[in-house]
Amino acid sequence: MSTKRRTFLAGGAALAAVPILGELPANAETLPDYAPIPPSALGPAVNEQGYFVGRVKKNLYWVTDSTYQAAFLTTKDGVVLFDAPPSIGHNLQRAIDQIAAENGVSNKVTHLVYSHHHADHAGASSLFGKHVTRIGHAENERLLARDNDPTRPVPDVTFESRRTLRVGGERIELAYHGTNHTPDNIYIHFPDHDTLMLVDVNLPGWVPFDFFNINEDVPGSIAAPAKALSYPWKHYIGGHIGRLGTRQDMVVYRQYIDDIIAGVKQALAAVDPTPYFAKYGNNAWAAVKEYQAAQVRYASEPVIKKYLGVLAAADVYTATTTFLILESVRLDLGEGSQIHP
Repeated sequence: MSTKRRTFLAGGAALAAVPILGELPANAETLPDYAPIPPSALGPAVNEQGYFVGRVKKNLYWVTDSTYQAAFLTTKDGVVLFDAPPSIGHNLQRAIDQIAAENGVSNKVTHLVYSHHHADHAGASSLFGKHVTRIGHAENERLLARDNDPTRPVPDVTFESRRTLRVGGERIELAYHGTNHTPDNIYIHFPDHDTLMLVDVNLPGWVPFDFFNINEDVPGSIAAPAKALSYPWKHYIGGHIGRLGTRQDMVVYRQYIDDIIAGVKQALAAVDPTPYFAKYGNNAWAAVKEYQAAQVRYASEPVIKKYLGVLAAADVYTATTTFLILESVRLDLGEGSQIHP
């Protein structure tokens, strides 16, 4: 019996001894069906080791495992790496080694730029040792110091608003334009490579992840696409899913968010709260839950219908994104608020 099979069976036996607190799906047939993924949302196939590496432009490359993305720039003085997702892990160095061997350049990572502090994008940073110069926003340093995660060493170099990084004759423009997905998420512009990297804002070809990418600043995240489009670029690295983006992807994403906002504003005016509060009486949370669920349905259903076949998973996460935007429009913008007479 293989080690993997023994481990699986042992784990199953241990699980059987634990009281089941909630019902688990019995098989795939019990799970819900969702709309097919448009082929335009899919990227290149990964290799046997589980990654794809490709050229963005000239000596700028990107790496993906079809769920996460990183990028690297080869220079005469070494490699500059942008993010280190743990799901890609050691395949980052394998991808760099592959490109270095093909092009006769150094495979030594000398710099690592953090897009932001989240572990799913930075959790393989420690693989590159203590002699790599790590760079991030000033808030990135504070957050990583707070988290105290040895897999994500704090940056050695920080900046407040802008910093030009020059390595081996190459130029990278780093900028902070305010909070969006996180308080430290930065814009990484490669002016000589027609490329912008902005992580966890627009995931090209797809709707945002659950609850609007779990964005910490909803108004800041809504404003981010316009800021991104103010840069000159042709290629876009969004940090997730399996393909690069284009300016048209950003335009479509921005329209998707604008459509949700418009629907939310209509829902705030159109959905009557009276029946929900009449039904649930002094159970305020039940009334609010059902009232807001009705608002979300009102706002999200036309958007889902419009973007099915245009953005992957429009039927999966549009409703939760709509809920978070509803709360922001209500609380941050004051839409729908009424002063008691």
